[in-house]
Amino acid sequence: MDQLETSLKRTENLLPAGGEVYFLGKILTSSEAEKYFKTLLETIAWKNDEARIFGKHFITKRKAAWYGDKPFAYTYSNATKQALSWTPELLELKKLVEQKTGTTYNSCLLNLYHTGEESMAWHSDDEKALGRQPVIASVSLGAERKFAFKHKKTKEVISLLLAPGSLLLMQGETQANWWHRLPPTKKVSEARINLTFRTFFE
Repeated sequence: MDQLETSLKRTENLLPAGGEVYFLGKILTSSEAEKYFKTLLETIAWKNDEARIFGKHFITKRKAAWYGDKPFAYTYSNATKQALSWTPELLELKKLVEQKTGTTYNSCLLNLYHTGEESMAWHSDDEKALGRQPVIASVSLGAERKFAFKHKKTKEVISLLLAPGSLLLMQGETQANWWHRLPPTKKVSEARINLTFRTFFE
């Protein structure tokens, strides 16, 4: 079952059970979203993401960057990143997201997808360093893309469209019970930047 939600109430939980996901809509104007997109594209220390899967080393076309309060060492997909110091724009967005979600964050993982053909496979942000019930605030910039959740047991799929300047909040048992992904599409030729603000525990 694949439900496509396009017009959600700000306080509505997208997930039927086993987690909490809230779509808070656009928190930036179109001009603000475009300004941040262009600035981050030029100023973030983007690097191709790396992963070790079944002993093989993969380098993705997608690029990523990791920023935080301290040089946290974050390991996922069997690869480790060292957090860089915040840029002024990231601190501005961090403050805005904290105001909108009522939660504080000490780090941000950014991903750059050059076209719709670059994607993210099903996964959960369930690393121990993020705590038992991570609160993750996701900001989208650039191209509008479809985003999906799949329940780990029932396989039910919930999908929505993430517009530039919008904010999605994942919390509670979401990471324990649901996978999420950014599916590939040939319909999108523009780039997208995704910022996921989170709290990292050393």
